[in-house]
Amino acid sequence: MQDLIRKQLAQSIATMTKVLNDKSIHETVVEAGRITAEAMKAGRKLMVCGNGGSAADAQHLVAEFVSRLTVDRPALRAIALTTDTSILTAIGNDYSYDNVFERQVEAIGQEGDVLMAISTSGNSKNCAKALKLAKKMGIHTLAYTGNKGGAMAELAGLNVIVPSDTTMNIQESHLALEHIFCMVVERYYFGEDFDTKPQELAE
Repeated sequence: MQDLIRKQLAQSIATMTKVLNDKSIHETVVEAGRITAEAMKAGRKLMVCGNGGSAADAQHLVAEFVSRLTVDRPALRAIALTTDTSILTAIGNDYSYDNVFERQVEAIGQEGDVLMAISTSGNSKNCAKALKLAKKMGIHTLAYTGNKGGAMAELAGLNVIVPSDTTMNIQESHLALEHIFCMVVERYYFGEDFDTKPQELAE
């Protein structure tokens, strides 16, 4: 069992090391953060969607924006499209599960917003449909994927593609890069000298 632990940790570290050394990923996260901060300054918002573990990521990331990541500061405008069970089940029942995010983008999306779609495979149909509609509406699009980007790579304006086809390792890297994305947005929004000293953990 200890061999299993070592093997899985080594595999996770190997993926993260690839991400660490991939300059294009770093550049894309910075650009995505800049665009998102400018959108928020203009009164627009970040919308985030995903399925399964990526749905949990969407909610987690939005919580960092609306509450805080490491430092007390004003709330930032963000919403997860994965949380309203009545909306999700109504759209899934009345239309199709493929439409659960697209329909919400149609309802609350505005030109100049940012849509972030998270999918380890890059092939989630509901994320792809949301990206297509967002582009038509003049919404900035960002995809966090693995698997060489899958079908979503052609649909998003910016792509953060983790160099792996193993779901859990992609998710581990996504979470780290999502936290960093939030940090980048904070710095573009509040200024380069934004206080980064971590606060004491809440009880």
